[in-house]
Amino acid sequence: MKIAVAGSGYVGLVAGTCFAETGHDVVLVDVDEDKIRVLGRGETPFYEPGLSDLLERNVREGRLAFTTDLAVAVEDAQVVFICVGTPQSRDGSADLRHVLDVAADIGRAMKGPLVVVCKSTVPVGTAERVREAVAAHTSHPVQVVSNPEFLKEGAAVDDFLRPDRVVIGTDDEQARRLMKDLYEPFVRTGNPILFMDNASAEMTKYCANGLLAARISFMNEIARLCREVGADVNQVRIGAGADRRIGHAFLFPGVGYGGSCFPKDVRALVKTGREHGIEMEMLRATDAVNERQKKIIGEYVIRRFGEDLSGRTFAIWGLAFKPRTDDVREAPALVIIEDLLEAGAAIRAYDPEAVDNTRLVFGERIEYVSKSYDACEGADALIVATEWNEFRRPDFERIKKLLKQPVIFDGRNVYEPDRMAALGFEYQGVGRGNRG
Repeated sequence: MKIAVAGSGYVGLVAGTCFAETGHDVVLVDVDEDKIRVLGRGETPFYEPGLSDLLERNVREGRLAFTTDLAVAVEDAQVVFICVGTPQSRDGSADLRHVLDVAADIGRAMKGPLVVVCKSTVPVGTAERVREAVAAHTSHPVQVVSNPEFLKEGAAVDDFLRPDRVVIGTDDEQARRLMKDLYEPFVRTGNPILFMDNASAEMTKYCANGLLAARISFMNEIARLCREVGADVNQVRIGAGADRRIGHAFLFPGVGYGGSCFPKDVRALVKTGREHGIEMEMLRATDAVNERQKKIIGEYVIRRFGEDLSGRTFAIWGLAFKPRTDDVREAPALVIIEDLLEAGAAIRAYDPEAVDNTRLVFGERIEYVSKSYDACEGADALIVATEWNEFRRPDFERIKKLLKQPVIFDGRNVYEPDRMAALGFEYQGVGRGNRG
């Protein structure tokens, strides 16, 4: 099948590459000429495990091509995926300008009947707006399908190749058959392809992200209380999660969620509710708790060292919003760093992948190092802000010798308090019953 993908960002590049991997001919489109040149060389413009090898192979074997000309990509395509960004507007709603602009351009370019698939995260009702935008510029029949993505950064390739489920919104039988044919290679183990109406498919994406974000914020709020009453939130998490109705997933407390999905989608769902006369109170609280949680490490540090941190240096391990990505959008580490800078501290930061993107935020206001232990040398304390695997079993004796004093603030509860105490560290986790 000939597939065009409008947008070669995170979702578009993963989707296009994975479709090519199953034998389809895919053309990815982007307005960024520099990015297209990079992709044409078989190189990825961002870090995502496993993607580079797939991209290089499919470019080499001629199944994956790139262009800045949408009309060229659409001309021979049987299906076009819209995978452009929907950034958050000032009022919290999803900005659909890019989606609708691409839809209009598809209408101008199409030479016959076409299935247009909206894979961008969009509010309920967008499929109809996309159909209208396409139809305004063509007399050819068009079917618009809602096909939300459920990719986790750091595991996106595996999520696409082996999805928990595929959600497809359409009321057209021909579009249904085409989408089923596209996705059947990815669900051979029996995970479902769920067909539903467009509105339900669009809402499913927001519902899923809202639920996951709410679990995180709920556990973070419990962690704050655990700290004050002397309970250990890790034991609480294990005990509560043992209930089959609850489970253990997304019950890990920390310094809050970040990235391009949860914050934006929660706020967009709140805005959609407001537009229909419904106050999404739980989701408003979810967002508020999360923003509050990002500041707790700064509060712990100030409680321990005082409000004036002038002359003090803090080592930060982890800058990305989660492991296995270089994405720092709404990353808790950025809030921690900003809070400490405002208090007069110096920051020495390390991350395996996200230094370059963090430099775009802070410039030379902080120091960046290429090795994790270099961040600790002469620092007053170590702060763990992202739970990269390489931080789980470090050389603690080496850390103790490098730090001015053996103090660790663990924003991801990577370490066990008893072990840290036995090793001679002053240790503060999130909700571990240690108020400091």
